[in-house]
Amino acid sequence: MKYICLVYYKESEIDAMTQTEWDALNRECIAFGESISSSGHFVGGAPLEPTHTATTVRVRDGKMSTTDGPYAETKEQLAGFYELEAKDLNEAIQVASRIPPARFGSIEIRPARELVPEDNSR
Repeated sequence: MKYICLVYYKESEIDAMTQTEWDALNRECIAFGESISSSGHFVGGAPLEPTHTATTVRVRDGKMSTTDGPYAETKEQLAGFYELEAKDLNEAIQVASRIPPARFGSIEIRPARELVPEDNSR
C-alpha cells in the first residue's frame, strides 16, 4: 500500500540554523532517502522551497485567482513529502519515524488513494 508522509516544521526554527546545521540535516535526509530506496519503501518525494515562494490558485464560478503564499497560517509549514510503499500503517509509521525533520516538527501519514478511470469502452 502507498502512503504519503507530509513533513511539517516551523520554518523559523530551520531559518535559525547555521549553514553547517542545515547542510548536516540535508545530508541526513539524503542518507534516509537512500536507505528507504534500498529497502524498497521509497516511491518518490521532494523537499519544498519555503512558504514565501508559494502561490495558491483558486477557481470559483469559473474564475481563477492567485494569492502569494500558502492559503492558511499554521504553526508548522509543509516542507516536503515522501511517498512510501509499506505493507500497512504500522510499517509506514516505523519508516516515517526515521525521517530526520521529525525531530523538529511532525510527519503526517496518509494512505494514498488511487483514482480509477471509468471504463468507457462500451
